[in-house]
Amino acid sequence: MVDARNIPSDALINGLSAKFKEDSRIVPPPWVNYLKAGIHREKPWTQDDWYQVRLASTLRKISIYGPVGISKLSSYYGGKVDKGSAGYHPGKGSRFLVRHMFQVLESLGYVKKDKSGRTISPEGRSLLDKTAKEVLEKMSKEDSSLKKLL
Repeated sequence: MVDARNIPSDALINGLSAKFKEDSRIVPPPWVNYLKAGIHREKPWTQDDWYQVRLASTLRKISIYGPVGISKLSSYYGGKVDKGSAGYHPGKGSRFLVRHMFQVLESLGYVKKDKSGRTISPEGRSLLDKTAKEVLEKMSKEDSSLKKLL
C-alpha cells in the first residue's frame, strides 16, 4: 500500500494541486492576489496557482502531523524575520490563511474538526492515497527501482 509519507513531498503536492485545479468546487477568492505568506515575507506570491498548491500542502501536513491546530500549522509555514541589524528570529506564517485553508478543506469534506485539532477525514485519506499511488506509478515508469513500493 502506498502512503503519502513514502512519496517525495514536492511530487505529491504537485499531483494534489493538479487535482484541485480540476475541481470546480475550489474557486480562489478575489483577495488572494494581495495576500502575503506571513510577516517574514515582503511581497505576495508570484505563482498563479499558489492557492491550490497551498491547499495541497495543508492537506499533506494535516495527514502527517494531525491532529493539528492553526497556530502549530502556521509555525510550519513560518520563516525567519529580518530585523535589520538585529538578529533574526522566527516568525509564524499567516494564521488567517491557515484558517481559511482549514475551512475550505472542511467544506470539501477532506478534513474534520475534533477537540484536539483538525484531522484528516476518510475522504481526504482516500484522495491522498490515490494521488500518491498515481504519482508513484508515474515515477516508477522513469525509475524501475521504485516498482517495489507499489
